[in-house]
Amino acid sequence: MYPKYDYIGKRKLCKDIPLVFPRQHQNTQPGLEYLMRPRPIFDNPDYYGNSKLKGKVALITGGDSGIGRSIAILFAKEGANIAFTYLDEDQDAEFTKNYILGLGRRCINIRGDLRYKENNYKAVDYTLRELGKIDILINNIAVQFLQDSILNITEEQLLLTYQTNVFSYFYMIQAALPHLKENASIINTSSTTSYQGEKRLIDYSSTKGAIVSLTKSLALSLADKKIRVNAVSPGPTWTPLIPASYSTEEVETFGTLTPKVPLMRAAQPFEIAPSYLFLASDDSRYMTGQVLHPNGGTIVDS
Repeated sequence: MYPKYDYIGKRKLCKDIPLVFPRQHQNTQPGLEYLMRPRPIFDNPDYYGNSKLKGKVALITGGDSGIGRSIAILFAKEGANIAFTYLDEDQDAEFTKNYILGLGRRCINIRGDLRYKENNYKAVDYTLRELGKIDILINNIAVQFLQDSILNITEEQLLLTYQTNVFSYFYMIQAALPHLKENASIINTSSTTSYQGEKRLIDYSSTKGAIVSLTKSLALSLADKKIRVNAVSPGPTWTPLIPASYSTEEVETFGTLTPKVPLMRAAQPFEIAPSYLFLASDDSRYMTGQVLHPNGGTIVDS
């Protein structure tokens, strides 16, 4: 059974944001949230929605955990019905689905490997069948594998990283686009590494740079259709991908030393999700081809 979350309120929540983490490691990616210690903070209990997404349907890839889970829950609080995909993390996915249902919104979870084009089309078709439309598309899945040298990046790793982090974004957009109407919003997840680089994440960082270019080019392509395309480029965030990719020692100092950011800590997913809400709502109706940077103060040249 998934452990219960006990959040008392915003003041307590903010005090409980950890600066360091217990040593831990998971052997498979993209990782399991229910095994993490402490579990990521995905919801601000003192946040009440204002119907910014009332009547909308959002399709979110990787919505079972991490940033994707937090986006899904925040969007549900704002009135959206949610469809989300996940790879094979059934326990995390069921928790997220039930949490959203508890908020009074409709929610479907879709299991599948989005590296393969047909699974993206199946996810879109199922969303349309169950929820009737797609107004917001969030591309959010990723893997990362640390290597000390580019010479250590195998063909298998390179293909897996690009298939997951880039190809799936193209496939999902291709599948969803014919069903998106005027004022729809596409939001892609990039990373601070796309601007700063990371010496042990060369292939991952290059995929995140590709996502920025995809976002800017697609925004130009779809401007005449009044479909906005933007991206979010988070800094280090406490998600299952972290214990699934970093060593136990690096997990302990994640955000303070690995990597180090001006605010001297990693973000929690609930601190990243509002950037996606802004870009999905009418608050950003005059923004397209842009990238938001919730990164703890890291200066980037965007």
